[in-house]
Amino acid sequence: MIKLTLFYDGNCPLCNFEVRHLRRWDSCDEIRFVDINNDEFTACYPDLDRAKLDAILHAQWANGTWVSGLDATLAVWRVVGKGGWIAPLRWPLIRPFADVLYGLFARYRHQLTGRADISDCSKCQLK
Repeated sequence: MIKLTLFYDGNCPLCNFEVRHLRRWDSCDEIRFVDINNDEFTACYPDLDRAKLDAILHAQWANGTWVSGLDATLAVWRVVGKGGWIAPLRWPLIRPFADVLYGLFARYRHQLTGRADISDCSKCQLK
């Protein structure tokens, strides 16, 4: 039974690296992995905004509850039994700093993974 659906960027090398590990650890097939860049994404999820999902990681619990950012990361790692590795990032004193760092990573991950091109940058303006 699917517990969580993870929406990830299949064009991101770091995202694919993590998804490969998560798939291996998901021995009970409790996670549905959805590549937001798959050709069938829009047909399967017409109400979801791909740009919003691409900006930060999103996951949806089976009950319909959405989580995003590091909360989505923690959710998926908990499903595979490895949440303890990520849980400290959600502790009250660490959470604000972790969220800022995650936000910076998410914003610049295309550049960090060598995928930066003009089509990736909606805020770029040619002068």
